[in-house]
Amino acid sequence: KMATRIEAENLDFIHRELRAGRPVVLILSHLANWELFAHILPKYIGYVRNSTIYQRLGNRFIDEHVRRVRGRAGVEMFDRKEGFDKAIKLLRDGGAIGILSDQHAGDHGLWAPFFGRLASTSPLPALLAKRTRAALVGVAIYTDGRARWRIVISPALENNEESVGSLSAKTNQVIEQQIRRAPEDWFWVHNRWKTPRPNFLLARYKRGVYLPPDLSAQNLKPFRILIRSSNWLGDAVMSVPAVRAIKNGRRDTYITVAAPAKIASMWKLVSEVDAIIPLTGNSLVAAARSLRRQSSFDAAILFPNSLRVALESWLSGIPRRVGYRGHSRSWLLNQIIPEPRRPGPLEHQSSRYLHIAHDCGAETSNIEHRTPNIATASIHQRSTIDHSPIRIGLSPGAEYGPAKRWLPERFGEAAAAVTARSPVQWILLGKKNDARIGEQIATALGESCVNRIGQTTLEQLIDELRQCRLLLTNDTGTMHLAALLGVPTVAIFGSTEPRLTGPLGDRHIVLRHHVECSPCFLRKCPIDFRCMKAVSVQEVADAVMSILQQ
Repeated sequence: KMATRIEAENLDFIHRELRAGRPVVLILSHLANWELFAHILPKYIGYVRNSTIYQRLGNRFIDEHVRRVRGRAGVEMFDRKEGFDKAIKLLRDGGAIGILSDQHAGDHGLWAPFFGRLASTSPLPALLAKRTRAALVGVAIYTDGRARWRIVISPALENNEESVGSLSAKTNQVIEQQIRRAPEDWFWVHNRWKTPRPNFLLARYKRGVYLPPDLSAQNLKPFRILIRSSNWLGDAVMSVPAVRAIKNGRRDTYITVAAPAKIASMWKLVSEVDAIIPLTGNSLVAAARSLRRQSSFDAAILFPNSLRVALESWLSGIPRRVGYRGHSRSWLLNQIIPEPRRPGPLEHQSSRYLHIAHDCGAETSNIEHRTPNIATASIHQRSTIDHSPIRIGLSPGAEYGPAKRWLPERFGEAAAAVTARSPVQWILLGKKNDARIGEQIATALGESCVNRIGQTTLEQLIDELRQCRLLLTNDTGTMHLAALLGVPTVAIFGSTEPRLTGPLGDRHIVLRHHVECSPCFLRKCPIDFRCMKAVSVQEVADAVMSILQQ
């Protein structure tokens, strides 16, 4: 009775393989009334054993019914959880096996393009074909009128020394062609492009990602990630290694960084960032509106721990929101990064950001603190060749508070000591709040100093640092910016801890005397400033000279 309502096209594509003694793996998809396959295919190819691999349904009564109906026509049923030995034996005996191959394959899948977007794809058809030298044949069923259907068979895929990845990608292409013929027949209710939890970055997946040779990552529909930057310049720089790990986590990633306008230009130095959203003003609603105006994001990674930042992404409607539990905001996140259960050795702040990237699936064990490809070498070489003074940056301020600032008179004395030993031009850098300190140092240094404090935008500060041979500094955002640019630093620490917030890279000298009350992390010293006073002018001058002589 069913056979009178079903027509089949190109059955010879299957008969040709089976009669040649070659087993067949049928690539099936959830099109139209796909359950008819189990009833009608044995009528067409009943001269060999017919089978299918299935996954048990959650409701045992429905599961028993489906298995009973499918098996009524002689289809053998193999449970995925019981392994594939029986399926392999059936194929080696010359049989045929049908596999529904158009659903999300979860963490065990291979990521391959499906309609131009990476999707977790079951490698099972390809694996069985490789193990048994079976032919891979696409079979689709379409609605062909009221209570009428048409089965269409595609030619067998070429399987000459193809990899599992290549065959899986071709399987997706076959299913794409099936769906394009009658998109209204496909089971669109299923989310074929699920965002994995927690590893939506794909670097550590066992089967990895496969792109056909004729398709580049730029041709894929991007997986859009919003990264909410830290609000402080130094913290933002320390998160750069994590941003690079996230970018390398999957080949289709498009990274947008949302950052306060005052530090947004720093992100232009990071080539892995594709777009930047400067956030102006203090309005939460305005920030959320700025994010909503962008193309829809697949995930948001929040580096700051504040409630405000979580509200921004929640109000923007971003489906996956990732971050530490933070301050009263766990209800706004749907992927919370676990905090270490036990206190351990001090970790650099950059490691805390890398934990976020790792929890999302990025590979973080091989992270290098590399610097942008900028033309600074020629400037340094020119200073040596034409004997012009060497430019050295000096950042005597610290926005966090006076507890982080070395004594201004000692900065002046150290700079003068260096100038006496080498032709140097000092460039004073900082914000308007540091103007009084800058004037004091500039007066002490005279003509060997150019005072740029309070006169530079962030872009101009970057340009100034690029021309410097090194930077003498407190623990500041400018210190971290110089490290990002590849400029060596001599950094003076007192109330803070260099193991937590020291400059990234190996071209820096950190000067710090550990006294009984440090690190206190206070903005103002309540006693006698002993941690900073312990750092002498001589050791600072010697540290600067050691870098100049390299």
